[in-house]
Amino acid sequence: MTPGPVLLLWALALLATVAGQEYENRMESHIDRSVPWIHTFRQGFNFQCPHGEVLVALQSVFSEKEGSDRLWTFECQQTPTTLGHPTECWWDDINRAGMEWSSTCTNNGLVAGVMSKYFEPVLDREWSFYCCRYSRRCPYSCWKSLEVPGQYREEGEFVIPSYGYFIRGAQTTFDGVLRDRQWKYIVCRMTDFDCEFENL
Repeated sequence: MTPGPVLLLWALALLATVAGQEYENRMESHIDRSVPWIHTFRQGFNFQCPHGEVLVALQSVFSEKEGSDRLWTFECQQTPTTLGHPTECWWDDINRAGMEWSSTCTNNGLVAGVMSKYFEPVLDREWSFYCCRYSRRCPYSCWKSLEVPGQYREEGEFVIPSYGYFIRGAQTTFDGVLRDRQWKYIVCRMTDFDCEFENL
């Protein structure tokens, strides 16, 4: 006696469910607990570099099981002496959850921190950059990174290419089905002299 089509469909659905759970469990097991994540899943955070330092590296890992959220960690580095000291710092505009957006620090600022709050109904976060201005220095040779992560739901990592490059902001897309973001970081060099341009 051969199994009926209903039984066969049920068995295939069961196999797909088990395979999906095994994949998710494998993904969860790849979360490196030795990394100094700055928050837990679904928790807001406010990260600021020490005075005179800016953001130079970041890492994140995704979990569908934890509300399609990511854990984040950041690294800072002292700016070159030629840049001088920050003359003012501020929180830039809030970028809303569930939307695509692009944000660059106003007043030629450099990213020196990140604030984020998780929104359960959207399964996404809102974001704001902490920006610092260095006298009247101006950005030049700006470019955008490739997408980070390369694919939705993968681990993401970005490090500035070398000393003397600075993160000024980001452009990000949001996938409403996969409930995850890809980022392109806006990276620039900065002049060693004051200039007249207010915001580039």
